[in-house]
Amino acid sequence: MFETLEDSLSRITPHRRAGSVIAVDTGSLQVTGVQGFAGLGDRVAIDCASSGTAGAPSRVPGEIVALSAQGARVMTYGPTDGLTLGARVWLEPDLPVLPGPGWAGRVVDAFGMPLDGRPLPQGPAPVRLRREAPPANERRLLGPRLRTGLAALDTMLPLARGQRIGVFAGSGIGKSSLLADLARGVEADRVVVVLIGERGRELREFIEHTLGPEGMARAVVVVATSDQSPLIKRRAAWMGMAVAEAFRDAGEHVLLLVDSLTRFAEAHREVALTSGEPPSLRAYPPSTAALIAGLAERAGPGLARAGQGDITGVFTVLVAGSDMEEPVADITRGILDGHVILDREIAERGRFPAIDIRRSVSRALPGVASGPENALLSRARRLLGIYEQALPMIQTGLYAAGSDAQIDEAIRLHQGLDALFARRSASVEDSFAGLAEALGAPPPGRKPA
Repeated sequence: MFETLEDSLSRITPHRRAGSVIAVDTGSLQVTGVQGFAGLGDRVAIDCASSGTAGAPSRVPGEIVALSAQGARVMTYGPTDGLTLGARVWLEPDLPVLPGPGWAGRVVDAFGMPLDGRPLPQGPAPVRLRREAPPANERRLLGPRLRTGLAALDTMLPLARGQRIGVFAGSGIGKSSLLADLARGVEADRVVVVLIGERGRELREFIEHTLGPEGMARAVVVVATSDQSPLIKRRAAWMGMAVAEAFRDAGEHVLLLVDSLTRFAEAHREVALTSGEPPSLRAYPPSTAALIAGLAERAGPGLARAGQGDITGVFTVLVAGSDMEEPVADITRGILDGHVILDREIAERGRFPAIDIRRSVSRALPGVASGPENALLSRARRLLGIYEQALPMIQTGLYAAGSDAQIDEAIRLHQGLDALFARRSASVEDSFAGLAEALGAPPPGRKPA
């Protein structure tokens, strides 16, 4: 307790630095007088001429996003209305964030402040929001396969401990429901949910109904709503990762759910363009790829020598019109250890989760499955491929039964496979037993009669 107090006291500066505003526009302002002692990413507070309660002056918080010999460019966390030339700009300390077990079941903002108005118990040590990933050559390999409670993921798209996967989906296809299922069903000591750019009205609905008491019992939720500054949205992702790292460093297995990487990248695009970085493909600045990779690499297996746990990461990506080649989707697909694609046509015919099994990949295979299990998975994928290729002929009535034995088998077994992918499962073994039944084969590990 005293160590934490000493650390907090050591961060208090005996004096404050200040500059002044020399230019203001709708997105940022130019500040002079801070050269030499202000750093990139430092927080500031700007005296505002507009009146607050009972005519009291207010201060607008912000952050330094660019530096030059002439001064600093500052983006604010809120509207710039009322800011005037010559207004005083104060450098503000970034208060320490101390996640701990007492954060379970709580909702915090991008600065680690509770959103329910109740005191938030502090952990033993402060965390760094922007931290390097563990050394690649010292990290553990992926751990064992995790039970998810969903037959499609327990069989065709397994999730291993320490793996990082992407969930690619358009709006309204069941992405939030899938994340809630994972938050409730995946084997983990702790769950950290990061909601970036969510509609404010949906927060309580997600927490109370979609996630529910069962999901919240072991979860920490970090939120930045859609109306907030891009600085806050970007910071929310770093805050969520830092919270997950704190639990990982304590030896726990953490499930990290980030919704979504697209809004994180869009927030960075706005910040980077304001700071003067040139736009590139679809106006995303060149630093976008490094930013996404830097965040994703912090998840994954920990260091065995340091007694760390693991962070199993699930990152959602919004793909408008199912465009898997748009910049964020393309960058993310190459960085992560697998991708799960949700398809609107599957959702529209009522199968949830609406996972397109053929286009989805888990790079944990074949390592996390046994020989008999991999044989079942290969056969199922082959039959799904044959069915999809023959589907136009089947739908138009051009295919005659008996013309091709493989197509006949794919048609006969497709309904059972499709039903399996919508099933909940009590265990991985139960899921593979269902897959074997759908394929008319003996369960893995059982010798044919």
